[in-house]
Amino acid sequence: MAYVAVKGGQEAIKEAEKLLHYYRIKGGSLPLEIQQIKDQFRLAVDKVMGEGSLYDPDLAALALKQAEGDSIEASFMMRAFRSTLPRNHHSILVDTENMQVIRRISATFKNIPGGQFLGPTTDYSKRMLQFDLTEESEADIQAFLTECLPDADLVNQTEIPTFPRVIEMLRSQGLVENRKINNAHTIQKEDITRRSIQLPETRPVRLQSMARGETGTMMALAYSTARGYGSVHPTLGELRVGYVPVYIRHPIFDQEKIYIGKVMLTEIEVIAKLRAGRKETEKKEEAKYTIGYGLCFGQNELKAMSMATLDRAMEVDEPSAPAEDEEFVLYHIDGIEASGFVSHWKLPHYVTFQAGLSRLRSIQERRADDDE
Repeated sequence: MAYVAVKGGQEAIKEAEKLLHYYRIKGGSLPLEIQQIKDQFRLAVDKVMGEGSLYDPDLAALALKQAEGDSIEASFMMRAFRSTLPRNHHSILVDTENMQVIRRISATFKNIPGGQFLGPTTDYSKRMLQFDLTEESEADIQAFLTECLPDADLVNQTEIPTFPRVIEMLRSQGLVENRKINNAHTIQKEDITRRSIQLPETRPVRLQSMARGETGTMMALAYSTARGYGSVHPTLGELRVGYVPVYIRHPIFDQEKIYIGKVMLTEIEVIAKLRAGRKETEKKEEAKYTIGYGLCFGQNELKAMSMATLDRAMEVDEPSAPAEDEEFVLYHIDGIEASGFVSHWKLPHYVTFQAGLSRLRSIQERRADDDE
Protein backbone atom coordinates (compact mmCIF):
# COMPACT_ATOMS: atom_id res chain seq x y z
CA MET A 1 0.00 0.00 0.00
CA ALA A 2 1.08 3.58 -0.56
CA TYR A 3 0.25 6.48 1.69
CA VAL A 4 0.87 10.20 1.67
CA ALA A 5 2.34 11.82 4.76
CA VAL A 6 0.12 14.59 6.09
CA LYS A 7 2.22 17.73 6.44
CA GLY A 8 1.30 20.89 8.23
CA GLY A 9 -1.41 19.25 10.32
CA GLN A 10 0.42 18.97 13.63
CA GLU A 11 -1.47 21.86 15.18
CA ALA A 12 -4.79 20.44 13.99
CA ILE A 13 -3.93 17.08 15.56
CA LYS A 14 -3.18 18.73 18.90
CA GLU A 15 -6.46 20.60 18.78
CA ALA A 16 -8.32 17.38 17.95
CA GLU A 17 -6.83 15.77 21.07
CA LYS A 18 -7.90 18.76 23.18
CA LEU A 19 -11.40 18.52 21.72
CA LEU A 20 -11.55 14.83 22.60
CA HIS A 21 -10.66 15.68 26.21
CA TYR A 22 -13.28 18.45 26.18
CA TYR A 23 -16.04 16.11 25.02
CA ARG A 24 -15.24 13.77 27.91
CA ILE A 25 -15.65 16.43 30.63
CA LYS A 26 -17.95 19.04 29.06
CA GLY A 27 -21.06 17.71 30.82
CA GLY A 28 -19.99 19.16 34.15
CA SER A 29 -20.33 15.92 36.13
CA LEU A 30 -17.83 14.97 38.82
CA PRO A 31 -14.78 13.13 37.45
CA LEU A 32 -14.91 9.35 37.69
CA GLU A 33 -12.53 7.87 40.23
CA ILE A 34 -10.47 4.83 39.30
CA GLN A 35 -11.79 3.00 42.35
CA GLN A 36 -15.36 3.65 41.22
CA ILE A 37 -14.67 2.11 37.83
CA LYS A 38 -12.96 -0.90 39.43
CA ASP A 39 -15.85 -1.48 41.81
CA GLN A 40 -18.87 -0.73 39.65
CA PHE A 41 -17.62 -1.57 36.15
CA ARG A 42 -15.76 -4.70 37.23
CA LEU A 43 -16.89 -6.82 34.25
CA ALA A 44 -15.68 -4.15 31.82
CA VAL A 45 -12.38 -4.00 33.72
CA ASP A 46 -12.04 -7.79 33.51
CA LYS A 47 -12.72 -7.70 29.78
CA VAL A 48 -10.07 -5.04 29.18
CA MET A 49 -7.48 -6.94 31.24
CA GLY A 50 -8.10 -10.10 29.25
CA GLU A 51 -8.03 -8.52 25.80
CA GLY A 52 -5.18 -6.23 26.79
CA SER A 53 -3.24 -9.26 28.03
CA LEU A 54 -2.25 -7.58 31.30
CA TYR A 55 -3.70 -8.29 34.74
CA ASP A 56 -3.87 -4.92 36.46
CA PRO A 57 -7.34 -3.70 37.53
CA ASP A 58 -6.10 -0.17 38.27
CA LEU A 59 -4.58 0.30 34.82
CA ALA A 60 -7.60 -1.28 33.14
CA ALA A 61 -9.89 1.14 34.98
CA LEU A 62 -7.66 4.05 33.95
CA ALA A 63 -7.72 2.90 30.33
CA LEU A 64 -11.53 2.70 30.38
CA LYS A 65 -11.73 6.21 31.78
CA GLN A 66 -9.32 7.57 29.18
CA ALA A 67 -11.10 5.71 26.36
CA GLU A 68 -14.53 6.96 27.48
CA GLY A 69 -15.71 3.40 27.96
CA ASP A 70 -14.51 2.08 24.58
CA SER A 71 -13.28 -1.38 25.57
CA ILE A 72 -11.33 -1.98 22.35
CA GLU A 73 -9.47 1.32 22.70
CA ALA A 74 -8.83 0.63 26.37
CA SER A 75 -7.49 -2.84 25.55
CA PHE A 76 -5.28 -1.28 22.87
CA MET A 77 -3.74 1.06 25.47
CA MET A 78 -3.22 -1.82 27.90
CA ARG A 79 -1.51 -3.90 25.23
CA ALA A 80 0.70 -0.96 24.25
CA PHE A 81 1.72 -0.33 27.86
CA ARG A 82 2.38 -4.03 28.37
CA SER A 83 4.86 -4.03 25.51
CA THR A 84 7.05 -1.51 27.40
CA LEU A 85 7.40 -3.66 30.52
CA PRO A 86 10.40 -5.90 31.20
CA ARG A 87 9.76 -9.59 31.79
CA ASN A 88 11.62 -10.49 34.96
CA HIS A 89 10.04 -13.84 35.77
CA HIS A 90 7.84 -16.64 34.50
CA SER A 91 5.19 -17.83 36.91
CA ILE A 92 5.00 -21.43 37.96
CA LEU A 93 2.20 -23.26 36.18
CA VAL A 94 -1.01 -22.19 37.95
CA ASP A 95 -3.00 -24.99 39.59
CA THR A 96 -6.68 -24.18 39.14
CA GLU A 97 -7.60 -27.35 41.02
CA ASN A 98 -7.36 -25.29 44.21
CA MET A 99 -9.15 -22.24 42.87
CA GLN A 100 -10.92 -20.27 45.60
CA VAL A 101 -14.31 -20.43 43.94
CA ILE A 102 -16.89 -17.64 44.03
CA ARG A 103 -19.01 -19.26 41.30
CA ARG A 104 -19.13 -22.85 40.07
CA ILE A 105 -21.82 -24.61 38.05
CA SER A 106 -22.22 -27.62 35.79
CA ALA A 107 -24.77 -28.37 33.08
CA THR A 108 -23.84 -32.06 32.81
CA PHE A 109 -24.82 -33.20 36.31
CA LYS A 110 -27.29 -31.79 38.80
CA ASN A 111 -25.59 -33.21 41.88
CA ILE A 112 -21.85 -32.58 41.73
CA PRO A 113 -19.29 -32.92 44.56
CA GLY A 114 -19.62 -29.78 46.66
CA GLY A 115 -22.84 -28.75 44.96
CA GLN A 116 -23.68 -26.03 42.47
CA PHE A 117 -22.44 -22.61 43.58
CA LEU A 118 -24.31 -19.90 41.68
CA GLY A 119 -22.26 -16.91 42.81
CA PRO A 120 -22.58 -13.44 41.21
CA THR A 121 -24.43 -13.74 37.90
CA THR A 122 -27.32 -12.38 35.86
CA ASP A 123 -28.07 -15.79 34.35
CA TYR A 124 -31.21 -16.25 36.43
CA SER A 125 -32.41 -12.65 36.50
CA LYS A 126 -34.82 -10.74 34.29
CA ARG A 127 -33.04 -8.35 31.93
CA MET A 128 -35.04 -5.32 32.93
CA LEU A 129 -33.86 -1.80 33.67
CA GLN A 130 -33.69 -0.94 37.37
CA PHE A 131 -34.81 2.65 37.31
CA ASP A 132 -34.12 3.09 41.02
CA LEU A 133 -30.42 3.08 40.19
CA THR A 134 -30.84 6.54 38.66
CA GLU A 135 -31.33 7.90 42.18
CA GLU A 136 -28.97 5.57 44.00
CA SER A 137 -27.20 7.23 46.93
CA GLU A 138 -24.46 6.31 49.39
CA ALA A 139 -27.14 5.75 52.04
CA ASP A 140 -28.85 3.20 49.77
CA ILE A 141 -25.58 1.38 49.27
CA GLN A 142 -24.79 1.27 52.99
CA ALA A 143 -28.29 0.05 53.81
CA PHE A 144 -27.99 -2.79 51.30
CA LEU A 145 -24.53 -3.80 52.52
CA THR A 146 -25.73 -3.84 56.13
CA GLU A 147 -28.68 -6.04 55.19
CA CYS A 148 -26.62 -8.30 52.94
CA LEU A 149 -23.54 -8.59 55.17
CA PRO A 150 -24.57 -7.98 58.77
CA ASP A 151 -21.25 -9.28 60.10
CA ALA A 152 -18.53 -8.03 57.76
CA ASP A 153 -15.70 -9.25 60.03
CA LEU A 154 -17.04 -12.80 59.90
CA VAL A 155 -17.26 -12.64 56.13
CA ASN A 156 -13.65 -11.46 55.85
CA GLN A 157 -12.50 -14.36 58.01
CA THR A 158 -14.45 -16.99 56.09
CA GLU A 159 -12.28 -19.07 53.78
CA ILE A 160 -13.38 -19.18 50.16
CA PRO A 161 -14.26 -22.80 49.32
CA THR A 162 -12.49 -25.07 46.84
CA PHE A 163 -14.12 -27.91 44.91
CA PRO A 164 -12.99 -31.01 42.99
CA ARG A 165 -13.34 -30.91 39.20
CA VAL A 166 -16.43 -32.39 37.57
CA ILE A 167 -14.47 -33.46 34.49
CA GLU A 168 -12.03 -35.45 36.65
CA MET A 169 -14.88 -37.78 37.66
CA LEU A 170 -15.48 -38.63 34.00
CA ARG A 171 -11.79 -38.80 33.24
CA SER A 172 -11.19 -41.27 36.07
CA GLN A 173 -13.82 -43.51 34.51
CA GLY A 174 -12.17 -43.29 31.08
CA LEU A 175 -15.14 -41.45 29.54
CA VAL A 176 -13.34 -38.30 28.33
CA GLU A 177 -10.04 -37.82 26.55
CA ASN A 178 -7.02 -36.46 28.38
CA ARG A 179 -5.92 -33.19 26.81
CA LYS A 180 -4.00 -31.69 29.72
CA ILE A 181 -0.96 -29.51 29.13
CA ASN A 182 1.31 -30.10 32.12
CA ASN A 183 4.66 -28.91 30.79
CA ALA A 184 5.31 -25.33 31.89
CA HIS A 185 8.51 -25.16 29.81
CA THR A 186 6.56 -26.00 26.65
CA ILE A 187 4.04 -23.26 27.37
CA GLN A 188 6.80 -20.67 27.97
CA LYS A 189 8.58 -21.75 24.78
CA GLU A 190 5.36 -21.30 22.79
CA ASP A 191 5.01 -17.63 23.79
CA ILE A 192 2.99 -15.75 21.17
CA THR A 193 4.31 -12.41 22.45
CA ARG A 194 7.82 -13.48 21.45
CA ARG A 195 7.18 -15.00 18.04
CA SER A 196 4.69 -14.76 15.19
CA ILE A 197 2.03 -17.36 14.44
CA GLN A 198 3.30 -20.25 12.29
CA LEU A 199 0.55 -22.44 10.91
CA PRO A 200 -0.32 -25.14 11.70
CA GLU A 201 -0.04 -24.12 15.34
CA THR A 202 0.14 -26.10 18.57
CA ARG A 203 -2.69 -26.15 21.06
CA PRO A 204 -0.82 -23.98 23.63
CA VAL A 205 -0.48 -21.24 21.01
CA ARG A 206 -4.14 -21.47 20.06
CA LEU A 207 -5.16 -21.21 23.71
CA GLN A 208 -2.86 -18.24 24.30
CA SER A 209 -4.26 -16.44 21.28
CA MET A 210 -7.83 -17.03 22.35
CA ALA A 211 -7.13 -16.06 25.97
CA ARG A 212 -6.53 -12.50 24.80
CA GLY A 213 -8.96 -12.56 21.89
CA GLU A 214 -11.88 -10.17 21.50
CA THR A 215 -14.97 -11.44 23.30
CA GLY A 216 -17.55 -10.50 20.67
CA THR A 217 -15.64 -12.04 17.77
CA MET A 218 -15.04 -15.29 19.63
CA MET A 219 -18.68 -15.47 20.70
CA ALA A 220 -19.83 -15.01 17.09
CA LEU A 221 -17.53 -17.77 15.83
CA ALA A 222 -18.57 -20.14 18.63
CA TYR A 223 -22.23 -19.37 17.91
CA SER A 224 -21.70 -20.20 14.26
CA THR A 225 -20.62 -23.75 15.10
CA ALA A 226 -23.92 -24.43 16.86
CA ARG A 227 -25.93 -22.99 13.96
CA GLY A 228 -24.60 -25.46 11.44
CA TYR A 229 -21.33 -23.83 10.34
CA GLY A 230 -19.39 -26.48 12.21
CA SER A 231 -20.01 -29.67 14.15
CA VAL A 232 -19.62 -28.68 17.81
CA HIS A 233 -22.60 -28.17 20.10
CA PRO A 234 -21.00 -28.38 23.56
CA THR A 235 -22.37 -29.19 26.98
CA LEU A 236 -20.94 -27.26 29.90
CA GLY A 237 -18.94 -29.70 31.99
CA GLU A 238 -17.95 -27.11 34.55
CA LEU A 239 -17.69 -23.35 34.89
CA ARG A 240 -15.49 -21.87 37.60
CA VAL A 241 -14.88 -18.28 38.60
CA GLY A 242 -12.49 -17.60 41.44
CA TYR A 243 -9.05 -16.69 42.66
CA VAL A 244 -5.86 -18.67 42.11
CA PRO A 245 -2.49 -18.00 43.77
CA VAL A 246 0.47 -17.14 41.56
CA TYR A 247 4.02 -18.20 42.39
CA ILE A 248 7.44 -17.63 40.83
CA ARG A 249 10.69 -19.49 41.28
CA HIS A 250 13.11 -18.12 43.84
CA PRO A 251 15.83 -16.23 41.90
CA ILE A 252 18.59 -18.06 43.81
CA PHE A 253 17.07 -21.22 45.27
CA ASP A 254 15.27 -22.65 42.26
CA GLN A 255 13.44 -25.32 44.23
CA GLU A 256 11.72 -22.70 46.38
CA LYS A 257 8.75 -20.68 45.25
CA ILE A 258 7.60 -17.16 46.13
CA TYR A 259 3.96 -16.12 46.39
CA ILE A 260 3.38 -12.87 44.49
CA GLY A 261 -0.41 -12.53 44.68
CA LYS A 262 -3.64 -13.96 43.35
CA VAL A 263 -5.66 -13.34 40.22
CA MET A 264 -9.30 -13.91 39.36
CA LEU A 265 -9.91 -16.30 36.49
CA THR A 266 -12.82 -17.80 34.62
CA GLU A 267 -12.23 -21.43 33.67
CA ILE A 268 -14.53 -23.60 31.59
CA GLU A 269 -14.42 -27.16 30.33
CA VAL A 270 -17.02 -28.25 27.81
CA ILE A 271 -17.93 -31.76 26.72
CA ALA A 272 -18.35 -32.18 22.99
CA LYS A 273 -19.29 -35.05 20.73
CA LEU A 274 -17.82 -38.53 20.87
CA ARG A 275 -14.54 -39.09 19.13
CA ALA A 276 -15.64 -40.51 15.81
CA GLY A 277 -14.66 -40.17 12.17
CA ARG A 278 -11.25 -38.72 13.03
CA LYS A 279 -7.86 -39.91 11.87
CA GLU A 280 -7.72 -43.49 10.63
CA THR A 281 -5.17 -44.41 13.28
CA GLU A 282 -7.56 -43.27 16.03
CA LYS A 283 -10.68 -45.06 14.89
CA LYS A 284 -9.71 -48.22 16.76
CA GLU A 285 -9.21 -46.39 20.05
CA GLU A 286 -11.74 -46.57 22.85
CA ALA A 287 -14.70 -44.26 22.34
CA LYS A 288 -14.59 -41.18 24.57
CA TYR A 289 -16.10 -37.75 24.82
CA THR A 290 -13.95 -34.93 23.55
CA ILE A 291 -13.47 -31.76 25.58
CA GLY A 292 -12.68 -28.10 25.00
CA TYR A 293 -10.97 -25.74 27.42
CA GLY A 294 -11.27 -22.02 28.05
CA LEU A 295 -9.60 -19.71 30.57
CA CYS A 296 -9.34 -15.93 30.79
CA PHE A 297 -8.71 -13.11 33.26
CA GLY A 298 -11.51 -11.95 35.55
CA GLN A 299 -15.15 -12.96 35.20
CA ASN A 300 -15.84 -13.20 31.49
CA GLU A 301 -17.93 -16.31 31.03
CA LEU A 302 -19.01 -15.64 27.44
CA LYS A 303 -15.40 -15.45 26.36
CA ALA A 304 -14.28 -18.55 28.24
CA MET A 305 -17.26 -20.54 26.92
CA SER A 306 -16.55 -19.40 23.38
CA MET A 307 -12.87 -20.21 23.81
CA ALA A 308 -13.63 -23.74 24.99
CA THR A 309 -15.97 -24.29 22.04
CA LEU A 310 -13.42 -23.03 19.51
CA ASP A 311 -10.68 -25.09 21.17
CA ARG A 312 -12.67 -28.21 20.37
CA ALA A 313 -13.85 -26.98 16.96
CA MET A 314 -10.30 -26.50 15.67
CA GLU A 315 -9.46 -30.15 16.41
CA VAL A 316 -11.16 -31.43 13.25
CA ASP A 317 -9.01 -33.03 10.59
CA GLU A 318 -10.58 -31.28 7.61
CA PRO A 319 -12.06 -27.85 8.39
CA SER A 320 -15.40 -27.22 6.71
CA ALA A 321 -16.41 -24.00 8.47
CA PRO A 322 -14.68 -20.76 9.56
CA ALA A 323 -14.71 -21.70 13.26
CA GLU A 324 -12.87 -24.94 12.47
CA ASP A 325 -10.11 -23.25 10.46
CA GLU A 326 -7.32 -22.24 12.84
CA GLU A 327 -5.90 -19.72 10.38
CA PHE A 328 -9.28 -18.00 10.09
CA VAL A 329 -9.86 -18.05 13.85
CA LEU A 330 -6.40 -17.02 15.07
CA TYR A 331 -6.00 -14.20 12.56
CA HIS A 332 -9.41 -12.65 13.22
CA ILE A 333 -10.09 -12.91 16.96
CA ASP A 334 -7.45 -10.39 18.06
CA GLY A 335 -9.49 -7.23 18.58
CA ILE A 336 -6.40 -5.03 18.85
CA GLU A 337 -5.00 -6.14 15.51
CA ALA A 338 -8.42 -6.06 13.85
CA SER A 339 -9.26 -2.58 15.14
CA GLY A 340 -5.85 -1.30 14.06
CA PHE A 341 -6.31 -2.53 10.52
CA VAL A 342 -9.89 -1.34 10.20
CA SER A 343 -8.98 2.05 11.70
CA HIS A 344 -6.15 2.52 9.23
CA TRP A 345 -8.76 2.95 6.51
CA LYS A 346 -9.30 6.41 8.00
CA LEU A 347 -5.71 7.38 7.20
CA PRO A 348 -4.88 9.25 3.97
CA HIS A 349 -4.98 7.02 0.90
CA TYR A 350 -4.66 9.88 -1.56
CA VAL A 351 -2.05 8.33 -3.85
CA THR A 352 -3.71 4.93 -4.17
CA PHE A 353 -7.16 6.42 -4.69
CA GLN A 354 -5.96 8.97 -7.25
CA ALA A 355 -4.19 6.18 -9.13
CA GLY A 356 -7.40 4.14 -9.20
CA LEU A 357 -9.40 7.21 -10.18
CA SER A 358 -7.06 7.96 -13.08
CA ARG A 359 -7.32 4.37 -14.25
CA LEU A 360 -11.12 4.47 -14.08
CA ARG A 361 -11.26 7.69 -16.11
CA SER A 362 -8.87 6.21 -18.67
CA ILE A 363 -11.08 3.13 -19.06
CA GLN A 364 -14.19 5.25 -19.50
CA GLU A 365 -12.46 7.43 -22.11
CA ARG A 366 -11.30 4.41 -24.11
CA ARG A 367 -14.78 2.90 -24.03
CA ALA A 368 -16.26 6.21 -25.18
CA ASP A 369 -13.78 6.23 -28.10
CA ASP A 370 -14.71 2.64 -28.98
CA ASP A 371 -18.41 3.52 -29.00
CA GLU A 372 -17.76 6.42 -31.36
